[in-house]
Amino acid sequence: MGKRNNRSKNRSSKRKKTKVVPEFEGKVLMSREGFVFVRIEGQEEDVYVKASKTRGALHGDIVRVAVTQERTGNAKRRSGEIIAIVERSGRPFVGILHTVGKQAWVLMSSKTMPYDIEVPVPEGAKRGMKVAAVVDGWERGANCPYGHVVDILGMPGENETEMHAILAEFGLPYKFEKNVENAADQIPDTITPKDREGRKDFRKVLTFTIDPADAKDFDDALSFRKLENGNFEVGVHIADVTYYVHPGTAVDKEAEARGTSVYLVDRTVPMLPEKLSNKLCSLRPGEEKLTFSAVFELTPQAKVLNPWFGRTEIISDYRFDYEGAQAIIEAGPEALEQEMGAGTECGIVPLPVKEAVLTLNQLAAKLRAKRFKAGAVNFDRPEMKVEVDADGKPVGVHQKISKESNWLIEEFMLLANRSVAEFVAKAKKTFVYRIHDLPNMEKLSGLRDFAGHFGYKVGPMEDGKAVAKTLNGLMQDAKDKPELGAIQILALRSMAKACYSTENIGHYGLAFPYYTHFTSPIRRYPDMMVHRLLAQYLAKGESASKDYYTMECKHASERENVAAEAERESIKYKLVEFMQDKVGQEFDGHVSGVTEWGIYVEIEPTKIEGMIPYRTIKSDFFIYDEEHYRAVGRRSHRSIRLGDPLRIRVKGTSLEQKLLDYELVEDLPESPAPEEAAPRKKRK
Repeated sequence: MGKRNNRSKNRSSKRKKTKVVPEFEGKVLMSREGFVFVRIEGQEEDVYVKASKTRGALHGDIVRVAVTQERTGNAKRRSGEIIAIVERSGRPFVGILHTVGKQAWVLMSSKTMPYDIEVPVPEGAKRGMKVAAVVDGWERGANCPYGHVVDILGMPGENETEMHAILAEFGLPYKFEKNVENAADQIPDTITPKDREGRKDFRKVLTFTIDPADAKDFDDALSFRKLENGNFEVGVHIADVTYYVHPGTAVDKEAEARGTSVYLVDRTVPMLPEKLSNKLCSLRPGEEKLTFSAVFELTPQAKVLNPWFGRTEIISDYRFDYEGAQAIIEAGPEALEQEMGAGTECGIVPLPVKEAVLTLNQLAAKLRAKRFKAGAVNFDRPEMKVEVDADGKPVGVHQKISKESNWLIEEFMLLANRSVAEFVAKAKKTFVYRIHDLPNMEKLSGLRDFAGHFGYKVGPMEDGKAVAKTLNGLMQDAKDKPELGAIQILALRSMAKACYSTENIGHYGLAFPYYTHFTSPIRRYPDMMVHRLLAQYLAKGESASKDYYTMECKHASERENVAAEAERESIKYKLVEFMQDKVGQEFDGHVSGVTEWGIYVEIEPTKIEGMIPYRTIKSDFFIYDEEHYRAVGRRSHRSIRLGDPLRIRVKGTSLEQKLLDYELVEDLPESPAPEEAAPRKKRK
């Protein structure tokens, strides 16, 4: 009896000592090898789960994960196991259809899907076609998941097939349903006296648009006139989309679901049907248009006075592209008398229009200088554009250069956005803000250490404004030096991601206490929400439901992220396609990333990134030194750091996985000082 009691006590004691394992809900990010990371909202670090502990979870699934190992001195990352699948992702996987008799599989070669999917033979599809399939489940003991084909995309390698495959992979539509198109077509396209009621008339005020040369939807225009007191009136006129698109209609529901237009390399997938985006709401020159405007009085020193918000009517007198406006700016005041017709759809540019462009440019420069003085962060990182021919084939890659004409438009759009946000915030009513949190101080500390290795003295970082001043100064000091790209990458990694929210915390990167998105309702649904709320509050309406708009903000932020991912994937695909005929060629480049498995290098001048796996470097056995953002040779102690110049050879391309393989062809940098030698440890 006593022994039984003792055993019972021992079992009870063991139960009391059982470690409580923390559990979280998160989203699965899967690798080609089958292991996953679970991303948990609000947490900095993902949870690693090896392939044998995933319980059949796949990329995009929402799961319950138990964290069994926190990051410690011995463990590089926290890890765990998936204990339940909460919700299967509805996003399709794209692969090649393989049929054997009455059986079919979708064969995968995706970076995020290591398993083929068993499907019923789809009607109308041929073996070898690229298809999109959704996973319905995975029976215990089965070799692969099962699902069904949701779209037949076409033959692999064809441009339409591959672009539609990217859209399908991210659950993005590439056409409008007939009922949405019909609803848009039924919206009247003539302006009646009733439409003009309550609007300020700007039709006789000088007005123009400045957009990219290939733009089709013009959702913003600037008006300009001199005032008798020596100041200037500047109107920021935005397409009045919400006057035409009412809440709850088929067009509105579709725009809400899409959240944003998507810009792939060779096409735009619009948020609104063409009737609205390219015709009715587009501020085309010489046409009467209904607009929602922010109008300001500015002094010659760019001090903003008397902001006014309301519905208006305009006629755009000129349509400039950025190059045409830039030509006027670069010609300067001394060339005002010359006739300049380039870059406009309205012929020769009259003297008053040139004067307006030059004055607006001067005001924009002053607004820009004030913004950076207030603590805005200046990330002037090169942005590359892929040029494609009529068939979608990439024919060139070049850097997009921002000049004064770009900054002119940018500053007045920023002025309108922040002024609208400030107006509503001070009224203390529910609103949709564009917010950007403070940087991650731990990552900034890593940047400080990294910059120190190059001899830079990094200034104080005790508050947000000091951080901005320090970062701007650091990047200015590193300008035109090889390490600039690496410093920019690390600075960007320290930054929070901007998003939409009903809780205003300001926009750190722009140094604005209030900010929103008001100026692009043709391509962003949050701007449509902002227009509706602003109209409601100008009419002295009650504050809107915060709970409703909180949910809408979360949805809009998610759609923005999905669109950005799809855009990046289309760029990756075209860059790999562009490099296919360059296998074996050598290029100079700089290290753009260092990881556990290899080094990423951006080649010059195109900035196209590829990877050099450590296993392919024959001169040494390299170990990843995470703390110092470098890889170190075990034998030679030679290091490869972010920003280091390297010469590479293009070894191979994979269009299906959108990957480029490079190999090292030149000697590594000289050995570092002894104290920088990497610790001896095994590379996994």
